[in-house]
Amino acid sequence: MRRILSTNLLRRFILFDRNLPFSSPLSAVKQGAFVLNLCRKASSDSMDLSHMRKKYKGDEECFEENHLVSVDPIKQFGNWFDDATKCSEIGEANAMCIATANKDGRPSARMVLLKGYSNDGFTFYTNYESRKGVELESNPYACLVFYWEPLNRQIRVEGSVERIPAQASCEYFHSRPKSSQIGAVVSRQSSPVPNRDYLRQKNVELQEKYKDTEVPMPEYWGGYMVRPYSIEFWQGQTNRLHDRIVFSKLKDGETLGEFQHEAEGGWVYQRLSP
Repeated sequence: MRRILSTNLLRRFILFDRNLPFSSPLSAVKQGAFVLNLCRKASSDSMDLSHMRKKYKGDEECFEENHLVSVDPIKQFGNWFDDATKCSEIGEANAMCIATANKDGRPSARMVLLKGYSNDGFTFYTNYESRKGVELESNPYACLVFYWEPLNRQIRVEGSVERIPAQASCEYFHSRPKSSQIGAVVSRQSSPVPNRDYLRQKNVELQEKYKDTEVPMPEYWGGYMVRPYSIEFWQGQTNRLHDRIVFSKLKDGETLGEFQHEAEGGWVYQRLSP
């Protein structure tokens, strides 16, 4: 694999070379070898990945506006989601990256599982005391990203976030396998633990404790709903002229902008440059 050297590092070697006392051909050879070894060592810190390139779809398979199954973005999401669930090469079609940020705007992201969607929004469950839970308390906005590589498709969802009713969380909690319920009780997500044995021991204790009884849902566990105000559908093109059609909600008093088209349910849509 080719390795590259930063421009700043090369400048340092040039300045260093000018100050070398080349008193003899032999010393010049030694000094040249010394600089070359430094270059080799420094170059290992930077990897050139420009050769990593994959073909996507051709122009004959582009995603045009007339290919939308609906100008309701939730229905369009459902169509693409169904395609992903039917694709044998996709292990978890409902896997999504959720990005949050703290009150200072510092972002963090992780993979979670989508557990439901409707016209109201997208639902997932987690520990309210986790890092994402704490961040959502102080900054209740998030971005979801679904990436289905075999289909060369991606969906981005941006929206405000709120907790779902406790009763709905409780119903889902008790629909899960008992081992998963106990796991949610064991894990005070994102908090430090001494080692894995600590978790194993606590898991064994709770399995025995709740062997013949229902596992109570922890107060620190439950669901969130992401209420979208932007949903973008992306499809990759080999020539990198990727298709991007984004739906957004108009704010009160806003009118259609240039190249925007009216959609359903208060949405508008338009094509974006790749």
